[in-house]
Amino acid sequence: MSDEMLDQKARASAWFRALRDEIVAAFEDVESTQVEGPLAGDEPGRFEVSETKRTSEDGSDAGGGLMSVMRGGRVFEKVGVNVSTVYGVLGEKAQAAMAARKGIPGMASDPRFWASGISLVAHMQNPHVPAVHMNTRMFWTPNAWWFGGGADLNPCREYAEDTAHFHAELERHCARHGEEIYPRYKAWADEYFYIPHRKRARGVGGVFYDDHNTGDWEADFALTQDVGRAFLPAFLPLVEARRGTGWTDADRDAQLVHRGLYAEYNLVYDRGTKFGLETGHDPDAVLMSLPPLAKWI
Repeated sequence: MSDEMLDQKARASAWFRALRDEIVAAFEDVESTQVEGPLAGDEPGRFEVSETKRTSEDGSDAGGGLMSVMRGGRVFEKVGVNVSTVYGVLGEKAQAAMAARKGIPGMASDPRFWASGISLVAHMQNPHVPAVHMNTRMFWTPNAWWFGGGADLNPCREYAEDTAHFHAELERHCARHGEEIYPRYKAWADEYFYIPHRKRARGVGGVFYDDHNTGDWEADFALTQDVGRAFLPAFLPLVEARRGTGWTDADRDAQLVHRGLYAEYNLVYDRGTKFGLETGHDPDAVLMSLPPLAKWI
């Protein structure tokens, strides 16, 4: 591996950690400033942070990260912000999936990999505040590297102005890298965040991309950074606008049913969930995205 790639890996891993620190601080500030509503008298929520470890089949160290989860806050019912940097050898099933989807040559002869990224899912107390997901990552094998990720909004009570704001921020940040980026990756999100057995989307979309490698690592890393930078300005104004809205038992019921859709998607279709479980990562960290409560009708 070249010194240049070693440096690039270190920079990507450090960026995901810095983004995690910024988001965690911002969310804890939201908790501290919630002074109205049924939970305002409770202590503000704080993240519980624990290290995660990945162990290879032979028992050797294979990386890990930080799992940061806040439960039962004033605003956030459950939110997780995880970062990890893992490495090792891909199993046969993961090799086959990579070769089939990405056409990477030489996977069987040299199945080493390295991956680093951030993953965030927030489930909110107030049904009028949308749930949200964001992740960005870098993946490397001896024969290829690429970036992937995205963000999508998952309201149970939809507000057109909230959807418009969320998409506008994503578009503004993506436009720095070409006018074609946002429409292409919005369309991919519409396709990817779809639940075939329900014949509906899990939310109101966002952006999604994978296998992103133009051959210019700096440019592709810059795009991935801007997708991450877009998250807080896209989401926090929606929290501010809706967190004081009163809700009814019917609103709460709709929220729990919608969370059922989210759980179905993540357990059946999500690529990150499948990859994490298949490659031996900490299952608690992989399944952090699941809601604390959900229901099915």
